[in-house]
This record gives sequence, structure tokens and C-alpha cells, in this order.
Amino acid sequence: MNKMFNKFVEWFLRVAIAAGFLSASADRFGWWPAEVSAWGNWKAFEAYTASLLFYLPDWMVTISAGVSTILEVIFGIALLTTFKTPLIAFCSGVLTLLFAMGMVIGIGIKAPLDYSAFTASAAAFALSIISYESGKNKRH
Repeated sequence: MNKMFNKFVEWFLRVAIAAGFLSASADRFGWWPAEVSAWGNWKAFEAYTASLLFYLPDWMVTISAGVSTILEVIFGIALLTTFKTPLIAFCSGVLTLLFAMGMVIGIGIKAPLDYSAFTASAAAFALSIISYESGKNKRH
């Protein structure tokens, strides 16, 4: 394939995954207008997290909500800055796959399909491979 097209695909994946992470995180802090928000505030996001992780004690749900948000912000920024992209993209794929599996366990298969959680995970894994190969080719 054309190198320029490959770079475009890599850039598009990087920006799309980062935007998804950063938008979702912003929503949890009420930074999106209420009419377009999924949660709109931290308390609503914690309640949603509790519905997915119903089998965990409340203190672990709170920690899970916080850790997932911190990771999404870090991964989102790192993807935009191209810092360690193969590793960050792989970790993003794992995180998004964990979200998808949490949805399946907590509320059923329809939610991760409707929210394209499996697709986002696959895209992150693809970015990991593409950026690794791209970096490897620069060294040779």
C-alpha cells in the first residue's frame, strides 16, 4: 500500500481513539452539555460503573471508575503526542476490551455492540501493530 495512505490510517486511528477516550472522560466531569451527555457528572458515571461491576464492593467500583478515567486521559493524550504509540495503543485495546467485557457481564451483549466497544478495541490493537511496523521500518 501507499506509505502516505498508511500514515493517514495511523493518524486517523490515533486521533479517533484519543478523541473517544477524552470525550468520554470530559463527559464524566460535566464538560459536555447535558443534552449530549451519556453521564453528565461523576456520580452518574459511578452509578453506571456499578451496574457493570455489580459483583464488586462499592469501594472497588469507585476505584475502578477513577482508574479507568485516569487511564483514558493518559492514553488519550499519549496517543495525540505519539509517545510510545505501539505500547499505548496496545494498552488502549486491552482497556477498551475490558470495558466491552464489563458491559457484556453487567448489562448484556447489545451495549458493547451499540457503543462499538469491540470495534474500538480492535482499532487500538490495529494501531499498535501499524505503529510498531511503521517504527520498525524507519529503523531499517
